[in-house]
Amino acid sequence: MDRTAAGRADIDATGHEKTQVVIVGSGFGALAAAKTLAKSKTPFVLISATTEHLFQPLLYQVATGVLSAGEVAPPIRTILQKYPNADVRLGRVVEVNAEENTVVYEASGTRHTLGYRSLIAATGATQAYFGHDEFEKVTYKLKTVEDAEVLRKQILRCFEEAHTTNDALVRRNLLSFVVVGAGATGVELAGQIKELARRYFAKAINNISADEVTVTMVEGAGVALPAFGGKLSEYTQASLEKSGVEVVLNTMVTAIDEHGVTVSSAKTKEEKRIDAETVIWSAGVRANDFAAVLGEATGCESDRAGRLLINPDLTVGGFANVFAIGDMTSLNGLPGQSPVAMQGGRHAAKTVNGKVKAGTPFKYFDKGSMSIISRFSAVCRVRKVEFKGTIAWFMWLAVHVMYLVGFRNRYVAVMSWFGSFIGHRRPHFHYAQEPMKIEAAPPVTEREPELAHSA
Repeated sequence: MDRTAAGRADIDATGHEKTQVVIVGSGFGALAAAKTLAKSKTPFVLISATTEHLFQPLLYQVATGVLSAGEVAPPIRTILQKYPNADVRLGRVVEVNAEENTVVYEASGTRHTLGYRSLIAATGATQAYFGHDEFEKVTYKLKTVEDAEVLRKQILRCFEEAHTTNDALVRRNLLSFVVVGAGATGVELAGQIKELARRYFAKAINNISADEVTVTMVEGAGVALPAFGGKLSEYTQASLEKSGVEVVLNTMVTAIDEHGVTVSSAKTKEEKRIDAETVIWSAGVRANDFAAVLGEATGCESDRAGRLLINPDLTVGGFANVFAIGDMTSLNGLPGQSPVAMQGGRHAAKTVNGKVKAGTPFKYFDKGSMSIISRFSAVCRVRKVEFKGTIAWFMWLAVHVMYLVGFRNRYVAVMSWFGSFIGHRRPHFHYAQEPMKIEAAPPVTEREPELAHSA
């Protein structure tokens, strides 16, 4: 079968292209749906605003030099190229007409209309600032490859400038990091930055010691990793504190500027200033903007975070042929994690291709949750069985190797982990200073001696 002819959308009576299924997004849920449709030879068009399939849980390792961007974000076209019924397009969907079964997407400055029989939306989530959108301009986040690369550059800049400055106050602020949020991303980043200071920079830069580097993690809840709770949260806090991270709980951030944060205790209301050149925000998420577009088109309500309140069978509003999955949705309190998105993607795709009866409620099979803390330290819960420490760390490595797409990605990731966690290397640290115009100091001229005046 000719791949181009099979994968290309048809032209309908209105002159618009039409395909059986349109998938919006390229994350875990979208890829799971695409592979399920591809294996059943159902023609589909996948539209994504980025060219890669992002393994978001490993972005913090890109930011800290363990992995390269290519290892956690392989091209979505490369993944699906072996399927003749797959058509991947780079574009941004801006309109949905659920009554006429069409979407409008923008690509290269042009708008295109594409018809469908079924629509699967999986555009994920972005960062939330709880009504303080001004925080975005003075903090670093970790939702995209670009975010990870910007943060990596900032971390390197801070250490490089701390190495050369003669100002003690500037040096202290450069070596101070604040992480807002004690979820998985916050915990992983806080642990890795301290690990960087101890196992990489303290050896690579001769005048910086690990003790000079301060990492403060601020969390509004009363425990670290609130999603786990109990002994695993207690272990997480103890492990972070043992590594040198200051864990500040029951505390809210009230103000942020370019040089630090102001926090307030939830119990005493006492405010405190924490000076730091780098503030990383990982405190909350909201649905991607496309959720609002789809909600308006289908009449579907959303929650405070913009997530669509979908039906039990993953359909949206009153439309049996429109599905939404993953972090852009809210259903039965399911967590915003990749396994939920992947299982939802497969359920929606199987409903579309007839392998699951229309209207069948989605049932999530919880395989467990895990989070890495630092080198040889992690937590894991599988049903009611809990693991922590080194065994959980190796379980984390094994699961994440399995989820990486492609043999080469897995091989390179393992080698990078070996070099970073067993050795002291950070193979993907690259930094070059931006050219800056420095005003030349005015020339120093000798003053002529004053003539003595006789009385």
